[in-house]
Amino acid sequence: MAPLAALLAVLLPLLLLVACTAPAAPPPAPPPPTPAPQPSQIVVAVDDLGAGFNPHLLAHQSPVTTALAGLVLPSVFRPDVNGNPQLDKSIATSAEVTAQDPFTVTYELNLEASWTSNAPIAAEDFVYLWERMRDEPGVADAAGYRLITDVRSRAAGKAVDVVFAQPYPAWKTLFSDLLPAHLLKDAPGSWTGALANGVPASGGPFRVVSVDRARGEVVLTRNDQYWDTPAVLDQLVLRRLGGTALADGLGVGDVDIALPTPDDSVRTALGGLQPPPRIQTAPEPVVTELGLRTDGGPLADTRVRQALKGLVDRDAVRTAAAPDALAADSFATAPSLPGYASTEPTNRPDATALLTSAGWTRDDEGRWRDGGEPVQLIIGAAAERPTDLAVAKNVAAQLDAAGIETTVVAPTAVELFGQTVVPPTPPSTTTAAPPTSGAPTTATPTATPSSETSAASASTTPTATTAASPTPAPPAGVSVDLVVRPRVVGGDPATELASEYGCDDPANPNGPPGRPAVPTTCSSALQPLLDELIADPDGSNPGDTREAVEKLLWSQVPALPLFQPVSLLVSTASADSGTGVGPGPLTTGPLTGAQRWTAPAR
Repeated sequence: MAPLAALLAVLLPLLLLVACTAPAAPPPAPPPPTPAPQPSQIVVAVDDLGAGFNPHLLAHQSPVTTALAGLVLPSVFRPDVNGNPQLDKSIATSAEVTAQDPFTVTYELNLEASWTSNAPIAAEDFVYLWERMRDEPGVADAAGYRLITDVRSRAAGKAVDVVFAQPYPAWKTLFSDLLPAHLLKDAPGSWTGALANGVPASGGPFRVVSVDRARGEVVLTRNDQYWDTPAVLDQLVLRRLGGTALADGLGVGDVDIALPTPDDSVRTALGGLQPPPRIQTAPEPVVTELGLRTDGGPLADTRVRQALKGLVDRDAVRTAAAPDALAADSFATAPSLPGYASTEPTNRPDATALLTSAGWTRDDEGRWRDGGEPVQLIIGAAAERPTDLAVAKNVAAQLDAAGIETTVVAPTAVELFGQTVVPPTPPSTTTAAPPTSGAPTTATPTATPSSETSAASASTTPTATTAASPTPAPPAGVSVDLVVRPRVVGGDPATELASEYGCDDPANPNGPPGRPAVPTTCSSALQPLLDELIADPDGSNPGDTREAVEKLLWSQVPALPLFQPVSLLVSTASADSGTGVGPGPLTTGPLTGAQRWTAPAR
């Protein structure tokens, strides 16, 4: 028994230990997943995305381009609430005139300022913008850049000396919306092509992450590499919407702010919203004008251009194409700016007498002829700009009623504003243009379009009187006699006048191109006045000089100002509380300061 007792003495404690041990508890269930926070977002509805996003090209002028430039691209100076330029110290710690002979401006750049590609914002960006504005056609507001003779880099590119041919009081308007030279300078077609569908690098509080033209949407996100105060918003979305879709989006909270072009359908749709949104008006930083060719063709005679000034009813054009726009009757000042006043002469030209004195005659059907041949004027409007197309068709209808044959062509904006010969593309029948009254059916010119047409290979216009030449014939194309185009406004008026109506280079009229498809004459009477105005806009006699410029422009008629477009600025109450959105400075628009906005609760 002793061995059994010993065995029990060993096993009994073990059995008792097993019996008293509780089964292991199951592992705790994992906590439910926490939903990822939704990014803070503001959605802005727009009519369209525009032709591209280079703010220095006439072809790319649009409210979307203005918005992106202000939020993504670096500028040395930015306008304050009154439109006066103020140094942006996130880009330049100082900018001042450091010499008078030669006139020199020195910029000390912020050492932290850099592109999202990690390249510094530096002197090469100044050089790139200067060279492109000096040399490229179809640029906006370039006269100040053409006065620059040199851009010098110091301190590893973080100090820049800009040398001018003459004193330039408006130098603070230069080097806004700098572009990333290190990405663009060696890329073929970079000036127009690289910014056609986005902005390749950011130097501001936001960056462009996607452009979806099919959906009509541009998405900006906070630039996490930004060295200054970061944006409050995670995302800012610009979305193409109109009519009832726009109103529905505002009503259910999918859209916070809208920038539609005013028309009856938009007003009707907005009128049904409860609670009613806040509606303001936001003038755009352009004036739409009708440029007249002065260097050749049927309009080379000043009397003919004066006659057209009498034949074209500009009020009727505005009413048909942009009824809510501001009538423009001055060359120097935009209608929305303080101090604007009409400078248009009160007398209406006698068109018949002027055309007759220029050698034009009427045939038995009342149609005008020149040298025995029927007059045929080509009117150009950019295919991507529906309001411009409406203007062109209305002008064509008026001239047709006056006995002048016309043809409307609609090449791309880049072609129209950057080439002297353009493809004779007829307006698309599917283009969504505002309604016009009495617009004629447009005919395709006898010349056929060519995909090879380019400014480089089409330096002359084929006409019946062109002499035979052993050189190859240029591709099929036409020279435009009248062009509907935007003229930038809101900056320095003297610079804007010299950019649009002066010589490209007063000392060298045959120098680098800078003109859109309808050039102006390098006027021996006008140029000295423009030189005086741009050199001393606030001098002892600026009013008299500007008045003389206005009189000459109305007399020589290189263009006819038509109207300043406006957008409606629509915002919901919840968006208002977090943004305080308003029209903003003219040159930067309603989205100015969006980096400080907060998103409404969804």
